[in-house]
Amino acid sequence: MATAPVAASRRWTRETLIALTAFALFALLPVLAAGLEDTFMVFFAIRVMVFAIAAVSLSLILGFGALVSFGHAAYLGLGAYSVAILAEHGYWDVTISLPVTLLVCGLFAAVTGAICLKTRGVYFIMITLAFGQMAYYTATSLSAYGGDDGLTMWGRTEILGSGMLSDRTTFYYVVLGVLIFCYVLARMIVASRFGRVLQGAKQSEMRLRAIGIDPYWYRLVAYVIAGMMAGLAGALLANAAEFVSPAYMTWHRSGELIVMVVLGGLGSLAGSIIGAASFLVLEELLSHVTEHWRLIFGPFLVLVVLFGKGGLMALIPGGRKND
Repeated sequence: MATAPVAASRRWTRETLIALTAFALFALLPVLAAGLEDTFMVFFAIRVMVFAIAAVSLSLILGFGALVSFGHAAYLGLGAYSVAILAEHGYWDVTISLPVTLLVCGLFAAVTGAICLKTRGVYFIMITLAFGQMAYYTATSLSAYGGDDGLTMWGRTEILGSGMLSDRTTFYYVVLGVLIFCYVLARMIVASRFGRVLQGAKQSEMRLRAIGIDPYWYRLVAYVIAGMMAGLAGALLANAAEFVSPAYMTWHRSGELIVMVVLGGLGSLAGSIIGAASFLVLEELLSHVTEHWRLIFGPFLVLVVLFGKGGLMALIPGGRKND
């Protein structure tokens, strides 16, 4: 039986290989799509990568911090609306929209997180849900920006005055680059001393306090980083669809993000990417079979959780069950 350090090393090496494989497949997909003359494949892959970014951000606090946030989709919507509202007022450049998006999501996460993290368990779930719904209903009340009908963007964000993101392939690789950046950033955070404290709080908060470490501030910083990362995903989603809607912020969207993380495997950043891709692919395939596709997907998720004991990552050869 492998010792804990050896098992951890194997797990990280395996995770890296899976993540690199996923990134390589994403990088090659436009070439395959061009050969098949299938433009939908590229648009769908962009959607997968955007939600993979959101899933990685949630995995940072859920998989490693045991913080079950049912309001995480609020940051997806805040990021999308930040870009769309700025565009509505003529501010298209990324040098403006990116800092504003990160600032809005960071401030919302800092204020709400400071309150939410005073609670635990089901109370934390309910209060994050409450703040998420608050953001949703605020968006529906913005009649100047479409209200329930949403807001259309007449183009994509510019980079230093250049409209290069209007090209589908360029935008695709920008999204892929952001996904890789977010994965590497989350990986560095988890592997750092900060990440070890976050995971230690998940195991035993009492032991951390006994050695003089208050996990509250570590959790709050992780919560803010996760919110900003999800906001970045929302900004990309707005550019991909050239449209934003309050539906981005609904509680069931937050539930879907949780399902993606659990499906891929808790405590695995690469698993979040696999989970997001699997969820959206299954949704696309099953929705062509029946509009009640969730009746099929639900039992499938239960089977993965029961027999995978680590999500889809544990079903891949060399999984955690062998560590």
